[in-house]
Parts: sequence; C-alpha cells; structure tokens
Amino acid sequence: MKKIISLTGGLLISLTALASETPPLLDVELQHDTATLRQGADVVLNVCAGCHSLHYLKYRDLLEVGFTQAEVDGLRGQLEVTATIAAMSPPDMLKETYGVVPPDLSLIAKARKGGGRYVYTLFNSFYQRPDGTVDNHLFPNIRMPDVLGVASMTDPAQKKEFQESMRKVAAFLEWAADPNAAERRGMGVYVLIYLFIITLLFWLMKRRIWSDVH
Repeated sequence: MKKIISLTGGLLISLTALASETPPLLDVELQHDTATLRQGADVVLNVCAGCHSLHYLKYRDLLEVGFTQAEVDGLRGQLEVTATIAAMSPPDMLKETYGVVPPDLSLIAKARKGGGRYVYTLFNSFYQRPDGTVDNHLFPNIRMPDVLGVASMTDPAQKKEFQESMRKVAAFLEWAADPNAAERRGMGVYVLIYLFIITLLFWLMKRRIWSDVH
C-alpha cells in the first residue's frame, strides 16, 4: 500500500513539474476586421506558405478578407479559383529538409488549445541558447526554423512591429479555421429571437385555449 501511495505521489509530482515547465499563453487581443485579416493573410501567404499548406482554405475565400479578384488570380496562377492553397515547396523536399512534412495551417487554431493565442505565443517564444542554436519555449525542439529572426531581435521598436504582425497572423489563422464563425454567430441571434417569439405565441395560444377551463 505504501509503495502504491509512493508511486502515485511520484507520478503527481512529475506531472506537476511537467505542467509548470510549459509557459502560459500570452494574453493578446485578436481583431477580426478585414484590414487585420488581410495583413495577416499577406504574411501567411508570402512567408508561411513556403512550407505550410492551407488545405481547407480555397483561393476564392481570400476575397472575404479584402483581396481583389486580380490579386487572387495572381496568387492561384493556373489553378482554379476553387483550388485549395498548397505549400509552395514540394512535400517530399520539405520532409527531406526537416524530417517531417510541416503541418497544414488552415485548422491549426482549432487544433491547439488557446487557438489564436497559441499561434501568437508560439511565434514569440523563439529564443537563442547559450551555444547559439535556436529553440522555442512553448514547443521545445521544434523543427520549424525562426524564419523571422525573433530570437535575435534586440531593438524594441522592431520587436513591437514583429508582435503586431504576429497578432494579425494569429487573427487570420483563427479566421481560416472557421471562416463562417461571424456569420454563424449573427444568425444565432436571429434564431434566438425567433424561438423567443414563437414560444411567446404558443404561450398566448395555450392561455386562450384553456381560458374557459376552471
């Protein structure tokens, strides 16, 4: 019995230590206005899409975040406007370079606890070890390189500009994971109003039908 208690206690201590080593997500307010989403999309399409795909997002969806038809046509090239957004680099080359194929980003904000805050924190968590190599506090031993050089940033103004850009990237990826969220929430308001009205009508009808019963 003592041995079981000892093992249980050791397991709890190990789990507590593991949880304490995971840094908390940064507190950031994400805006989902068209201008913010458009700027975030620019970074994702010009930087992240070199290695990452957005398989659940079609080129035509970019029209919803401020892209013009001409800009969408320039991005898709010979592909159909209904085609999904693939990584610019071939998957086999990426696997040979990094050991794994980089994950698809279209649902990353849904796949990670914290959503957009997780994405924002991940980009801000790169740091330089004493030996000069780069790692990530939130995702230790991450395969993704610090492509934007955040680990070596020392200028506060540059760091602030980077954080603002990552805030927009996180907002765009949150939108990409559920492009119809705002429309669905808006529709939900009308549904609740409809249910309230029809409930009231049924209640009035019930009172009228049973008004003569004593």
